[in-house]
Amino acid sequence: MSQLTEIPKMGEKARSFSATNQNGDLVKLEDFQSNWLVLYFYPKDDTPGCTVEAKDFSEYSQQFSDLGATILGISPDSEESHCKFINKHNLLIQLLSDPEHQVCETYGVWQLKKFMGKEYMGVVRSTFLISPDGNVVYVWSNVRTKGHAQKVLSKFQELRAD
Repeated sequence: MSQLTEIPKMGEKARSFSATNQNGDLVKLEDFQSNWLVLYFYPKDDTPGCTVEAKDFSEYSQQFSDLGATILGISPDSEESHCKFINKHNLLIQLLSDPEHQVCETYGVWQLKKFMGKEYMGVVRSTFLISPDGNVVYVWSNVRTKGHAQKVLSKFQELRAD
């Protein structure tokens, strides 16, 4: 296994990535040059916390869009799983598939986790706000899902007002 990468810090350049979305289309960081990007990592489609987070980001997706931001969710799930998840919950955001954990590792969110005394590798729920010039302007790590999308929107509105 490769050495674990640290999570990007605020002010650093966003790390390049490419992954396929729920429709099988290739999506790259470079596709969002001159746009804001909310890049959020989550463990698994259709689990309680991940569903809350995805539905909340969908609820606020128009407000993010009106301010010039795109929301991308990333998990190790397959494109097919993402399609089912989107359709089941009427999600309004793109979800990227990262089955080999390449993007998760690049962003330092593929980490050793513990649950009920067992250790395993998994996604640490994290969100990155990336500016049009490609810099990470805000990082949320070890996110609690309830109210998270609203916190991200509030921070984004604050930054856009400056």
